[in-house]
Amino acid sequence: MANETVEISFEEAMAQLETIVEQLEDGDVPLEKAIDLFQQGMKLSQMCSQKLEQVEQKIEMIVEEGGELKRKPFGGTLEETGELGE
Repeated sequence: MANETVEISFEEAMAQLETIVEQLEDGDVPLEKAIDLFQQGMKLSQMCSQKLEQVEQKIEMIVEEGGELKRKPFGGTLEETGELGE
């Protein structure tokens, strides 16, 4: 696995990650293969996290302020924004 830069979709990465987790949880994997699977899983997990962050940055919330609809960047928690999704 020399510097793999193959781009896969979020769904494909999640499916691969689920397969890896199942194999590791099964416990019938030799130690060396378990280590390789764990490393692959960590890379997939990091990639999924990055993809989610990218999507989160693109999403906007539409909130009502003073009887007017306004766009705000998605992010922040309820405590940070003071908004309540009713």
